[in-house]
Amino acid sequence: MASGASGQSEATRTEAVEAHLTSPGSTIGTVAYMSPEQARAKELDARSDLFSFGTVLYEMATGQLPFRDESSAVIFNEILERDPVPAVRMNPDLPPKLEDVINKALEKDRDLRYQHAADMRSDLKRLKREMDSRHGAASSGAMATAQESGSPTARTPSPASGFSPALAPSQSSGAVKVAEVPVAGRKLWKILIPAAAIVVAALIAGGFYWRSRSAAPAANATPLSEKDTVVLADFDNATGDAVFDGALKQALAVQLGQSPFITILSDRKVGETLRLMGRQPGDHITQDLARELCVRTGSKGIVLGSVSKLGDQYVVGVDAVGCSNGDTLAKEQEQAAGKQDVLNALGKAVASLRAKLGESLASIQKFDVPVEATTGSLEALKAFSMGVSTFRTKGNAESIPFYRRALELDPNFAVAYASLGVAYGNLGQASLAAENIKKAYDLRDRVSEREKYRISSMYYETVTGELEQATQVYELWAKSYPQDSVPPGNLGVIHLILGQYDKATAEIEEAQHLERTAVGYLNLAQNYLYLNRVDDARKTIEEAQEKKFDADFMHLVIYQVAFVKGDAAEMERQVAWAAGKPGTEDLMLSFQSDTEAYYGRLAKAREFSRRAVDAAVRNNSKETAAIWQVNAALREAEFGNAAAGKQDVAAALALAPGRDVKMLSALALARTGETTRARSIVEELEKSYPSQTVLKVYWLPTIKAAIELNTNNSTQSLVFFEAPAPYELGEPPQFQPGTLYPAYVRGQAYLAAHNGTAAAAEFQKLVDHRNIVVNFPLGALAHLGLAVPTPSPATLPRQRRPTKISSPSGKTPTPTSPS
Repeated sequence: MASGASGQSEATRTEAVEAHLTSPGSTIGTVAYMSPEQARAKELDARSDLFSFGTVLYEMATGQLPFRDESSAVIFNEILERDPVPAVRMNPDLPPKLEDVINKALEKDRDLRYQHAADMRSDLKRLKREMDSRHGAASSGAMATAQESGSPTARTPSPASGFSPALAPSQSSGAVKVAEVPVAGRKLWKILIPAAAIVVAALIAGGFYWRSRSAAPAANATPLSEKDTVVLADFDNATGDAVFDGALKQALAVQLGQSPFITILSDRKVGETLRLMGRQPGDHITQDLARELCVRTGSKGIVLGSVSKLGDQYVVGVDAVGCSNGDTLAKEQEQAAGKQDVLNALGKAVASLRAKLGESLASIQKFDVPVEATTGSLEALKAFSMGVSTFRTKGNAESIPFYRRALELDPNFAVAYASLGVAYGNLGQASLAAENIKKAYDLRDRVSEREKYRISSMYYETVTGELEQATQVYELWAKSYPQDSVPPGNLGVIHLILGQYDKATAEIEEAQHLERTAVGYLNLAQNYLYLNRVDDARKTIEEAQEKKFDADFMHLVIYQVAFVKGDAAEMERQVAWAAGKPGTEDLMLSFQSDTEAYYGRLAKAREFSRRAVDAAVRNNSKETAAIWQVNAALREAEFGNAAAGKQDVAAALALAPGRDVKMLSALALARTGETTRARSIVEELEKSYPSQTVLKVYWLPTIKAAIELNTNNSTQSLVFFEAPAPYELGEPPQFQPGTLYPAYVRGQAYLAAHNGTAAAAEFQKLVDHRNIVVNFPLGALAHLGLAVPTPSPATLPRQRRPTKISSPSGKTPTPTSPS
């Protein structure tokens, strides 16, 4: 440890070291340095030692262990299942080739790892030669050795955390000592790692670590690691000026939030913990409450902000305090000449605080967009902070006026446009969501790197619909901010849309590992249901409820599980629960309308659809109302009620002729035989949205196939179905269950082509994947498709035959078209 460190710091460091040492009675070896095969108690060989050496090399280069946590069990899981944070993220000064060496040494599959120490030594020597020549040193190819004359050599300084028990600098010479780590009775390091490789590694990794640390302000300890979380307390405003209330905490969150090194305890986690404490999510976060939140959530410290007035000047302070002992981790203070300079002063203070908390200078310089670039208006920032708070405590609709007020005060407030777009999107108003997110995207150069990722991903998902581009943004986001749960969570949703449910499960589970959220529980439960893991879906819902994650949309999944299990009473309870709740009541009513239609009760289905439309209109969500109206139109079309279907289409387009409404209207018109109008809408959509993934690969081919089916061209209809085939099991917007529309209409095309066997196979898909289709009426009609004889094209649209479909009530209604 650097000289001048306190005895307390030394003790802390010793505790950190001992936490990862071999426990009595456990597998022999130092847990944090074990290879995956050693953790699994498999046979070991030289490659196991090279993995352990890669761990040491990572630690020498970054000052942190690659695999660490509070317990040995968690460390074992990290070694077996997770990749470490990229070394270059921890130390941006590292050459890429050194990171490649480290990554190859830390391969979990030993067949992909270095096979011999000599191979690793050769790579390190080549890198050392390149470094020497780059700095003007003679490149003779001779191996660098430790100095014996007493002149100083590159040595590895002991980092404040993650101290390595396997490698330590000699205090008497420049030579590097190698500690023996006994594993199954073998002395691995002395036997298998040549001293030359260790010396070269020490010179390279230690030198770059030293250069990285010396570039930052001097400190005896690194108070934070990249896995630590901090809690933000509300600002202490001693000026008496209300404009600072909320605004400066929001500015502090923006400034700290752009750091990939510092993780702020999310608003969701704060709200959840407050509820568990018997408090309200909107409670004032005092210093004492922040410290209690910190302890309860296992965070490292709290960050306190303050602003006071000194004559005509302002003093802005930020302090980081350890939550366990109240010791100051770092503090910074700046003066502002006037009110208009307060945000700038806060930005300077936060940048200095980040350095003192252990973030590298290179990282701070790369991720340091001033808050004034986001907005220079304190009034706009305050309105925005009220919107964020209201969104968290009351919901989407109630937050919108605050976001709109922020934009009135600053029309270039990109983050406010993005948040407004999210609120509209959650309320089903796709056109307003796209409009605001596009404005945010156009202003994305004014935001931090993290917000730029967020806005860009929303733009590609919501505005252009380019899921491939959105996926690329999420992958880059995850690399820059590996502790963020949003990228894997939203990647899971993309896989879910495309019907890739196993991939979706892996991504959503990873997101939940990083941070448990209500949305994560919702998506995971729904995904388990689609995979026919009904018990897992039910357990996920129960866990969410036990942990007080009671989001409105969770009740939709409860309803879906109840439908699959035939629990009519539970479905009724969920519909009753949603009554009077804006944004939820209309959703549940429309869902119930599909259930009624599924069991052939079309009169009741129409009534529930009418109520859903009315509820959405009352909530000023006309576009959502139009979606429920066009959903009813599709239902009428599939049940052979062409006139009612056309009437519902007209009503939907009159309410809100947005993209999704037009798309589903075109499908409904195609299914009622209105070929010309359907084709016209298709041409308009192709021109306006040429890159929209789901439109391009799922909906438009299905609509075109339905149009061809109306003209008795079953051959061309089947050609159009080639595009959606890989995605037909997906959950395409704007439906909550999967529809399997391509499979259903393809089955009808095969019937028209007099290929009953192929038609039956398509209809059987809907029966076999009942947990994906859930209560969408095509699931019931597929049973009829399996029951009908091969029809003639002229009778195909209205061909209906009764079959027994059990309803939750125990009756067996026949899905027919009532007069």
